[in-house]
Amino acid sequence: MSYYSEPLSNLIKELQRLPGIGPKTAQRLAFFIIEGPAANGEKLARAISLAKTEIRFCKQCFNFASDDLCPICLNSKRDGSFICVVEDAKDIFAIEKTHHFNGLYHVLHGTISPIDGIGPEHLKITELIERVKGSPVKEVVIATNPNVEGEQTAMYISKLLKECKVKVSRIASGLPVGGDIEYADEVTLSRALDGRHEI
Repeated sequence: MSYYSEPLSNLIKELQRLPGIGPKTAQRLAFFIIEGPAANGEKLARAISLAKTEIRFCKQCFNFASDDLCPICLNSKRDGSFICVVEDAKDIFAIEKTHHFNGLYHVLHGTISPIDGIGPEHLKITELIERVKGSPVKEVVIATNPNVEGEQTAMYISKLLKECKVKVSRIASGLPVGGDIEYADEVTLSRALDGRHEI
């Protein structure tokens, strides 16, 4: 039996479907929305509705965009000779926060995962190859996650790009800042050793 009215119970239930939102957080958010001014709730509902109806994929990189091209692809100050390949659009925001990459991006929208029935044809890999062939790209940086699927996808893409005669690199991975060596796994430690540099 629910302690709340049906509309409030439905709101809590829908909020719980968001990633990282448990029952207590969903309840707090629901009460915040209900107890606040009606205009705030309407703004939130309108923002969600607009995001769902107006956001689409950028025609060039497949990032989220409200026009044909995303703001990054439209930025003439970006270096078009470098493309960073990422799994998801949220990875772009993580890389952008570092202020260490000024090229363009290409979003795959996933990784190759035979167990989940996801093959290369389900990703934006063909579009990447066509894009590289038709532009003055010098280097493609593959920034998929350092897990089995990410590695498999990186290897698959690198083989296809060899025919395009461009440099293909992979982001380094290793020990995180503040991490302890004793808790690192063998793959992480191997990568940290392989990626060592002179000091």
